[in-house]
Amino acid sequence: MTNRSRYYIQIKDLPHARGAEAALSYDGAGPNDFAAALQEALRSPLLFQRWRALQPDPDSVDVRLGVTDQLANVSAKAVDLHTDVEVTSDLPMSILRQRLNWLIGNHWQLHDVRPA
Repeated sequence: MTNRSRYYIQIKDLPHARGAEAALSYDGAGPNDFAAALQEALRSPLLFQRWRALQPDPDSVDVRLGVTDQLANVSAKAVDLHTDVEVTSDLPMSILRQRLNWLIGNHWQLHDVRPA
């Protein structure tokens, strides 16, 4: 049995929110692009694999950090001067945090977590 959660996240300035590593960073134009990028990062191991390849010793990276959720769902919408993001997944917050930081750095804030 999985413990699916719904994460509520806010991004204050999505057009300028970027991760520290350009090769991993989000480069879209709006909420829908970001939702698609984050959903792909949660469902597919590709972003993790790119990050792992950038590490000094890729073979020493714990492969459990690359866990994915094929059923992860992400939606995002512009509200006033920020972007609201809703993520439904059984991935732990530590993995969601990792993927968000790779995509947009620390330009996000978790507002709530509820059972899905």
